[in-house]
Amino acid sequence: MEKPPLRYSPFRSQFPAQRQALPPVERRLHRRYPINLEVEYKLYSEDRALPRRSGTTLNISSGGVLFQVDSSDPLAVDASIELLVRWPFRLDGIRPLNLAVLGSVVRRDAKGVAVKITRYEFRTASERMLAKTALI
Repeated sequence: MEKPPLRYSPFRSQFPAQRQALPPVERRLHRRYPINLEVEYKLYSEDRALPRRSGTTLNISSGGVLFQVDSSDPLAVDASIELLVRWPFRLDGIRPLNLAVLGSVVRRDAKGVAVKITRYEFRTASERMLAKTALI
């Protein structure tokens, strides 16, 4: 069977040997920033909060957070979650800050736990967090 002739296209070379692979297309809506910060998280199940646990962020964007946790932590997709990220800058150079995030778990795999952000705000660290920081 005979192949149809190649048709001219302004978007690609007529000759397959001259075609170049295109770079992968970024489909994310928000730019991700790789950053490793301490994070505490709390899951909500049937109107009650489960005990706080800790992990480390891998990257953050305005739309989500990817962080690593202990593999035994019970994080299910669609679970409501609150994150408290220890921010690396201080308010007025004095008071430690935390990034408080409310969201839902959208994925959990070998890379970590991905959370879609519903709401976020910066808060000054509580006395409990200050005491914990002083011990580290």
